[in-house]
Amino acid sequence: MKRLDLDDLPPKIAHLLASVEEDEELILVQGGALVARLRGGAPIPVQPAQEPEPYNNERAAEIFEQFRNAIEEDF
Repeated sequence: MKRLDLDDLPPKIAHLLASVEEDEELILVQGGALVARLRGGAPIPVQPAQEPEPYNNERAAEIFEQFRNAIEEDF
């Protein structure tokens, strides 16, 4: 599979490529000749962000203790 990063393209071209709808075709022309056809695909589903772990006092105390021990060992 070939990959094209839209951030590397001029904004107008990047917008045109990103706005191709599902089953819509975009033709690429060079010197008046058809070079390629691109067909828009279904949008990629966005996955919801995972919720962070609930705050755990015991885990926080353990991390702090490890940090304190590491600092004391260095100094």
